[in-house]
Amino acid sequence: MFNSTEGEDRGRDYSFNGMGDDVLSVPFCSIRMCTSVRECLQLQLLEMEMLFSMFPSKEDIVINGVTSLSILRRYLEGTNESPPPNIQFSVFVKTEEVMDKAELHVYLPHSYPTGEPQLFVRSSALDKLQHNNLNKCLATYVSSLDRGDLCITNAIQWLTDNLSSYVEISKNTNGIEADTKNVSMTFHRMWIYSHHIYRQELKKKILDCAKRLNLTEGHKEQCEEFWRDIRYPNWKHISCKHTESVHVTDSMDALRLFQSFEELIFEAHGDYGLRNDYHMDLGQFFEYLRQHQSEHIFQILFGIERKS
Repeated sequence: MFNSTEGEDRGRDYSFNGMGDDVLSVPFCSIRMCTSVRECLQLQLLEMEMLFSMFPSKEDIVINGVTSLSILRRYLEGTNESPPPNIQFSVFVKTEEVMDKAELHVYLPHSYPTGEPQLFVRSSALDKLQHNNLNKCLATYVSSLDRGDLCITNAIQWLTDNLSSYVEISKNTNGIEADTKNVSMTFHRMWIYSHHIYRQELKKKILDCAKRLNLTEGHKEQCEEFWRDIRYPNWKHISCKHTESVHVTDSMDALRLFQSFEELIFEAHGDYGLRNDYHMDLGQFFEYLRQHQSEHIFQILFGIERKS
C-alpha cells in the first residue's frame, strides 16, 4: 500500500534493542511532556529509529512517502523551514498462531506523543466484527497510556499478544454463518470529488490503493477502506459528493457500470504553462457519464444541469 523508504532513511546503523528469536523486545520509554512541536517531532524521529532497529526488513515496516523522514531531519536541523509532513507508516505483525500478517497503520500528528496517535489494524484473517472489536480494544489500550510517552512499540506488542484470539473468534463465527445462511453483501459506489490533483505521487497512491483493493465499484467495506486510505487531514479539497448502495446475496458484476479503475484525461484547453489555467472538457466528461448511465452525477458534482 505504501512506498518503502530508501537511502538515508533505511540505511543507518541503529544500536537499539531488536527482535529476539521468539519475543518482541519493546524498549521502555518514559518521556516528559513535550513543550513544543519541535520536541515532539524529535521524539517521533527517535521512535522511528527504534522501530527500524526492531524491524530491519523493508517488508515489515513501510513508510508512506519516500522522503518524509529526510524532510523531518532537515526541519529539525534547521535547513528546511517548512513544516514536515505527518509521519504515516505501516507495520506488519505476524505471530506463530496467525499465518496471515496483520497491518498496523500508524498516523502521527505533529503533537504526538503529547497528542494521541491514530492507529488502525487490518488483516485478511479477521471478519468485519472482529476488525471493529480489535481496533476498539487497541484504541482503548493506547488511550490508557500516559500521554507524553512513546507508545507505538507498546501498541505493536499489544497487537502481537492479542491478534490470535480475534482471529480464532473470526474462524468460529465464519464457520457457523456459512452453514446457516447466505452471506448478504452491500454493493457500493462512491463519487469522490477534488478540484485538482497535481501531484504525481498522490495520483499514484490513488491508483495503487484501488489496485490493491481490486476496485472499480464493489463491496462497501472495500470502498470505505479506499476512501479512508486516500483521505488524510491536510488534503482539504476533497469530498465524497454522493454514494449509491444496493444489498445483494449473489454476484455484484451485473451492477457494475465501470469495468476498470483508471485515470481519464479529456481534451484540455488553456495555457499548459500555468497549472491554474488547466481545465477538463466538461462536455466530454458528461458524455462519458452518459455512456455509463451516470449523467445524473454531473449536477451533483458541479451543481449545474447538462443536456446531451
